[in-house]
Amino acid sequence: MNLVNLESVSHAYGPKPLLSDISLGVEAGERIGVVGRNGGGKTTLLSVIAGDVRPDSGRVTHTRGLRVGFLSQQDALDPGAAVREIVLGELAEHEWAGDQRLREILANLIGDLDLDAKAADLSGGERRRTALAQLLIDDHDLIMLDEPTNHLDIEAIAWLAGHLAARKSALVAVTHDRWFLDAVSTRTWEVVDGRVERYDGGYAAYVLAKAERARIAQAAEERRQNLMRKEIAWLRRGPPARTSKPKFRIDAAQALIANEPPARETVELMRFAAARLGKTVYDLEDVTLHAGGPDSGPLVLDHLTWQFGPGDRIGLIGVNGSGKSSVLRLLADTVKPDSGRVIRGKTVRLAHLSQELSELDPARRVLESVEEVRKYLQLGKKEWTASQLLERLGFKGEAQWKVVGDLSGGERRRLQLLRLLMDDPNVLLLDEPTNDLDIETLNELEDLLDGWPGTLILVSHDRYFLERVTDRSVALLGDGKLSLLPGGVDEYLQRRAAGTALTARLATTTSGSGAAAPGSPADAVFGRLAGATSGRPGAAGSGRPGGATSGRPGDLGSPGTGGSTALPAGGSAADTSPTDQAKGGLSAKEERELRKELNRLERQLDKLTGQEARLHTAMAEAASDYAKLGSLDAQLREIIAQKDTIEGEWLELADRLGD
Repeated sequence: MNLVNLESVSHAYGPKPLLSDISLGVEAGERIGVVGRNGGGKTTLLSVIAGDVRPDSGRVTHTRGLRVGFLSQQDALDPGAAVREIVLGELAEHEWAGDQRLREILANLIGDLDLDAKAADLSGGERRRTALAQLLIDDHDLIMLDEPTNHLDIEAIAWLAGHLAARKSALVAVTHDRWFLDAVSTRTWEVVDGRVERYDGGYAAYVLAKAERARIAQAAEERRQNLMRKEIAWLRRGPPARTSKPKFRIDAAQALIANEPPARETVELMRFAAARLGKTVYDLEDVTLHAGGPDSGPLVLDHLTWQFGPGDRIGLIGVNGSGKSSVLRLLADTVKPDSGRVIRGKTVRLAHLSQELSELDPARRVLESVEEVRKYLQLGKKEWTASQLLERLGFKGEAQWKVVGDLSGGERRRLQLLRLLMDDPNVLLLDEPTNDLDIETLNELEDLLDGWPGTLILVSHDRYFLERVTDRSVALLGDGKLSLLPGGVDEYLQRRAAGTALTARLATTTSGSGAAAPGSPADAVFGRLAGATSGRPGAAGSGRPGGATSGRPGDLGSPGTGGSTALPAGGSAADTSPTDQAKGGLSAKEERELRKELNRLERQLDKLTGQEARLHTAMAEAASDYAKLGSLDAQLREIIAQKDTIEGEWLELADRLGD
């Protein structure tokens, strides 16, 4: 049953038609992700479906008694109202505290907020989470979300995706977060040129289906061109020769991947980066850093020793408030450490993309703003003009002559990023570069970064982008260290769920008093619920014995030792102190046996890697055979699962041996 029906709907703003003769419906229980370029009409489509905007023509019908919940990009919170009043309204404490569903929503979205804080005093991210909590605690037949992941950290995004997928409500969500689309959507709508193209499945299925449609359209165009060539040849030579028709064949797999960007040449980029940077990029030696300055604010780094090497592509992960931006500012030399020193390579040419947009001159035109930095840029093996790069990032034709002051937030973000790249840096510090960017622009940005040689340190809550452009992940877990995550974002979420990761602020609070101080009785209950429901720290500590390391390869140093272990250049995961103890306690025979087992695991990994490569080849050859693709995909998942298991065993043995 359709909850909402649109019949021949058209709508325009000024001379630009955003929706042209659209007919579609939203079924009960359906979860739809809406994608498209910025300014293409996605928000307008949501507003029309919700009934907030009356279309220029056509009809929109809702089922009788339809309950719609709509989260827009700009919240309408009363600045004088407290968080408790906004979210819980007239609900008594026993009503929400006794409801498991409500407790889960509150704990995961506003578990770290003061319920008595006024909306006017909240940050953008806190306001967003408050508005989401207000929406989700109510029952709705249809939930409509416009960029729901804005300002949310990776953990909150993962929880939101799981929550929405488990709800019975229908969902229509506009988002540029591709991981979120895959996790939530059962269908994808693309708003393009006034039309709404519909696809089954999430983002990955949408990309494959769109590529297949493009392949079919290309084949049809080639057939038409072939017929035209034959017709022209016939007209030129008179009666046609009695020959068989030319046969038209196309390799579906090759066609699907023909225009894909080349894989990142990691070895070549590392070699080029080393030539540009030398051996030293950043060496942190016994560094202590507080977010608010020396001994002020939350503790971010505690006697940390770490190295960032040439060609490193590192994603820096942590919840909001963990100190990620502070670390970038430390590397950019805009803040100083409390103690210790930061050694920067003599050849470092730094570009730092902050979350601020103030450095752009509002009076200049877009192309002028880029060309004043540089007119040409060498990326990989190709030279690009400023105009060509602007076009790749969405500034086409006359858009390059717009005045900067007239640009939207997303356009200003793109311009700011391109100006940094045009300065030809060899070290990039990117703080939330994907804010306000649409999916097409993100794809272009990823392609540009694939050919960029240098050291990249990225802070982003866009999980898809993070995993796409970086090779390694490190995390701020609230213990004053940087922890390498061999398992990437998944490992980080597991640690958070286990309660072994804190924000810098909460870590500072709990280390000073042993527990967070409760406020009202309701706040005390709420704090316990937050810790028990989601793994977010409420009154609980880190769960780690005082002064002891976890023994995991990614945990560097120990809170009880007063310092972190030096990490070799390139970011090796080895822990020196636990490893040395283990190795020192092994007999020669035990060490030989362990090395023998290590070699056996390596041979197994090589064998599985070969099988994985052959399966990828087979999947490319069977691109148009969906039944075979499904079978091959199942085999591939099994191979990857086996590799994960063996890699875990290998890491454990290597840790014992000190390798």
